[in-house]
Amino acid sequence: MNKPKFETPDMTQKNIDKISQLFPNCITETKDENGNLKKAVNFELLQQMLSDEIADKDEAYEFTWVGKNAAIVEANKPIRKTLRPYKEESVNWDTTENLYIEGDNLEVLKLLQESYLGKVKMIYIDPPYNTGNDFIYRDDFTSSNEEYAEESGLFDDEGNRMFKNTDTNGRFHSDWCSMIYSRLLLARNLLTDDGVIFISIDDNEVENLKKICDEVFGAGNFIAQLIWERAFSPKNDARFISNSHDYVLMIAKDINTFVIGRLPRTEEANARYSNPDNDPRGVWMSSDISVKTYNAECDYPITTPSGRVVEPPAGRCWSLSAKAFAERLQDNRIWFGPDGNGTPRIKRFLSDLKHEGMAPTSIMFFKDVGHSQEGAQEVSKLLDGGFFSGPKPQRLMKRLLTLANLKDDSIVLDFFSGSASTGHAVMQFNIDNNSKRKFIMVQLPELCDEKSEAYKAGYKNICEIGKERIRRAGKKIKEENPLTTQDLDIGFRVLKVDDSNMKDVYYSATEYEQGKLDMFESNIKEDRNDLDLLFGCLLDWGLPLSLPYTSETIGKFTVHTYNKGDLVACFNEDVSEEVVKEIARKKPLRAVFRDSSFSNSASKINVFEIFKMISPETSVKVI
Repeated sequence: MNKPKFETPDMTQKNIDKISQLFPNCITETKDENGNLKKAVNFELLQQMLSDEIADKDEAYEFTWVGKNAAIVEANKPIRKTLRPYKEESVNWDTTENLYIEGDNLEVLKLLQESYLGKVKMIYIDPPYNTGNDFIYRDDFTSSNEEYAEESGLFDDEGNRMFKNTDTNGRFHSDWCSMIYSRLLLARNLLTDDGVIFISIDDNEVENLKKICDEVFGAGNFIAQLIWERAFSPKNDARFISNSHDYVLMIAKDINTFVIGRLPRTEEANARYSNPDNDPRGVWMSSDISVKTYNAECDYPITTPSGRVVEPPAGRCWSLSAKAFAERLQDNRIWFGPDGNGTPRIKRFLSDLKHEGMAPTSIMFFKDVGHSQEGAQEVSKLLDGGFFSGPKPQRLMKRLLTLANLKDDSIVLDFFSGSASTGHAVMQFNIDNNSKRKFIMVQLPELCDEKSEAYKAGYKNICEIGKERIRRAGKKIKEENPLTTQDLDIGFRVLKVDDSNMKDVYYSATEYEQGKLDMFESNIKEDRNDLDLLFGCLLDWGLPLSLPYTSETIGKFTVHTYNKGDLVACFNEDVSEEVVKEIARKKPLRAVFRDSSFSNSASKINVFEIFKMISPETSVKVI
């Protein structure tokens, strides 16, 4: 029986494995810090394999900053953390497929690498804009200089630095770039092949963010730099220009696979179509048939029904050859005006449009998608107070959800979720479209200022605000749509990042003297319960965290069945052979027990033999 690792994947080794499949000759061996052999990449040889000439090592087009390489290492480094469930803070725990995860989003993204690899259709994030007062996450990729770290800000209880990234910080842009770079490297892995990411940003870092996205996702997968008109009136106290817009970068995982969602047709757009000649094919609009690109075959006179001869405008020609024009004239697709004397134009029928809906434009006006004050008012009205600055309006979020072209069961991830505008929008989007999209909200539990309205109202951190917003928004949607929301999922499972369920001896028993091992009678921490262990196993086995499960008592033992047999677990002491057989008869894909479930090694071996006889296809592990 194999033991689970209970640590996130080593992304460096995964990348080396991928390279070895493509270029096995570029894989070599080196020694780690303990002197053990491990795989490594011969980068000079790999460079040669990817070039038909020697690349100039001194000059190359690249975007770099202080701490970039450390950010890559940090993104790839495994962690021994877990996600612990909190049923009492959740809503509809047993039935919901939504998740609310509290913790540093870099750690969360690592923990989700197995369970949600290639499963997220849309990511939206609204990261700190680096205005000089934004909260920067507790990453350590730029803190190799201890003196610099001590001078740069505060420390948390674990010794990690946390600071306001003010412009007095010598690494003003570098820290921000490192923060977002490592997270995007991990986020890309979670996207489906036809997935898309949206990132809100302003002028402070938009240029750097665009370059980072080009590197992480590939420049060819860039779709658009959308402009959101976030302000509806100018600020007269602006020193130079009253800034009225922010940006939303839109990048596909694979632009050849992604299909954009189109906008519903508006009455204004349809009003451009009419049918003055009662054409049986329906309403149409006309368009110019002259073009700038000259072609002699398309330079010819046209006689109108009134007898007037019309030539192409000077320096232009018709877009149709004489033959093609004659065919469309025969098919009544040429319009000469109501009196038959106008310059010819081609008729384009509404019924002939290639796509349903309208192509979105790069500018999103507040009249269509809302403005920043609208977003603030939505939260204030819902929570009875202005507890959050800068939340995105629901109309903007629903526009982005539309562009993402979600399937009915798609997953939407927001790992800077703030007030949970994205989760709110997904619920509303589901009721508007009769769909079952799911959300995963991730937010660091940043403390609210004790002088703030939020703290005085009882919200100790941002996560409490986000969770309460989802609760109230779901209740409000249900109340306003009682006949169509019976099956609407307005719940969420709360999970929080914590240290591993396993004691250190589980990972490194060789570091302890034999006499000290008595203190580790169980390799599981005393404060962990069955649900903690179950969800730890889900992460290790790469199973989604939102599926249903049941718990039953067999004899005096509790047996958990996850998603009808994807995993069956029993974490009791001294599990009887009959219970093991009963679990094996369920023929689960996976089964897991704890080490203390068996009195000795012979009992463990017996369990393996039982499964080998009754359910040989089951993968069995012991924690």
